[in-house]
Amino acid sequence: MAKTKADEKDLEAKEEQMALLEMSGDLTTESKQLTEGRKEETNISLEYSSDMKKARLHSTLVALLNDPVLADIPKNPTLTDVDTLISLELGSAMRISVLKLDGSSFDVTVMNSATVKDLKQAVRKRIDDTEQSKMGHRHISWRHVWSNFCLLFHNEKLLDDTAKLQDYGIRNNAQVQFIPYVISRAFKRHSKRRKHRFFHGLSKKGRTTD
Repeated sequence: MAKTKADEKDLEAKEEQMALLEMSGDLTTESKQLTEGRKEETNISLEYSSDMKKARLHSTLVALLNDPVLADIPKNPTLTDVDTLISLELGSAMRISVLKLDGSSFDVTVMNSATVKDLKQAVRKRIDDTEQSKMGHRHISWRHVWSNFCLLFHNEKLLDDTAKLQDYGIRNNAQVQFIPYVISRAFKRHSKRRKHRFFHGLSKKGRTTD
């Protein structure tokens, strides 16, 4: 009889432990479900917050780009564009007006140390961006353009790509203009002759060094 009572007590104790374990398991499952639910709510809240921030940033950028004070900034500015405009405000860059053949004009910004080639590249980028925004994709043969036109400043043609703009007296708020100009064959031959002499001189120096 004593053994039977002891066995019954052991059985009751085990049943209580099992019940506690089951309850513990249920609680663990519920807590996991609650935790996962909270995580989902947090993720949704973060995504909503991120979308709101993006929307606010976009509206702020649109407002800034439409501000007349920032009218010089292109619609799709690059880091170089922004750096150049900052340099303009600091006085280390200059704004140049370009007069077209039809009498209209546009502005470009280049560094104070810019060359004729830099100015041509700025002109090309500005015209390409304008044509892209107005007419979509349109290819312009700039090789053809610069073979038939050039830029002029105070009756002096800007033909030397390596020359500094400041050497021509070009400063901030100066104006250059497009004019028809066909590079003569004699000029091309002269240019080729100069290149030939330059490289020939280099090869001579190389042989002398050897």
